[in-house]
Amino acid sequence: MSAQPEVVQPEIARKQAYEAGKLAKRLRHQVGQAIADFGMIEDGDKVMVCLSGGKDSYTMLDVLLSLQAKAPVRFELIAVNLDQKQPGFPQHVLPQYLTERGVPFHIIEQDTYSTVTRVIPEGKTMCSLCSRLRRGALYHWAAANGVTKIALGHHRDDILGTFFLNMFYQGSLKAMPPKLRSDDGRHVVIRPMAYCKESDIADYATHRQFPIIPCNLCGSQENLQRKAVSRMLHEWERQHPGRSETIFRALGNVAPSQLVDRQLFDFASLGTREGAQRADAHAWLAGTESDNHS
Repeated sequence: MSAQPEVVQPEIARKQAYEAGKLAKRLRHQVGQAIADFGMIEDGDKVMVCLSGGKDSYTMLDVLLSLQAKAPVRFELIAVNLDQKQPGFPQHVLPQYLTERGVPFHIIEQDTYSTVTRVIPEGKTMCSLCSRLRRGALYHWAAANGVTKIALGHHRDDILGTFFLNMFYQGSLKAMPPKLRSDDGRHVVIRPMAYCKESDIADYATHRQFPIIPCNLCGSQENLQRKAVSRMLHEWERQHPGRSETIFRALGNVAPSQLVDRQLFDFASLGTREGAQRADAHAWLAGTESDNHS
């Protein structure tokens, strides 16, 4: 029995390059589709790309840069990082990377680390306060520097995870919208990677060899609820490939009349005769009150 010929190294390299090219094309298509579907970027926009140093934000910046050159509209990109003054934070990594790439950037220096560690008792989760302080600093800089859109690196799996967290723990059907206006009405936040899978982003970041900076503000802290939801989604996907994509499509295919939210659909007037609705409602309420007093 003859031995199988060994695969030569150049052939392996060609295959890897081909797969990497397919992945990059897929991510560009998905980001471009999300931008078009939700009207995320308009002509003349100044887009602040929030860069944390993690795989998601690096990938978002990289894909937006590649789209910028061929986009049908003209827009400006500026990468912004918040240096939270964490002990041991490698301050040189992002400026060096962005300078080498020729990307305009700004580093906001604000000691949120001391605030979080002072306010939150030892052993408690710091994520919520840290997130609020970080968001406030970024919003303030955006308002002072003519930013029209704030781009965050959340992806499809983040959106799905948030949906199930809200459903399981908050009793509400809401997720993480691809585009939103901030509570104060001053900022428009976009999530260009809303259609992208986390696994694709991880593979892309590995291929591109981004200088990843881990978030170690909270040490080994974990959002246990989000971790549990993530494990659930991964197990579903393992057992039933494509389920996550189906659930994500469902978020954009809502039928209010098939749910039970009276604010979204007027169930009260459905099928009622003119003039009878108010009397029927009073009858139901009277019956309920009688039950409560019995």
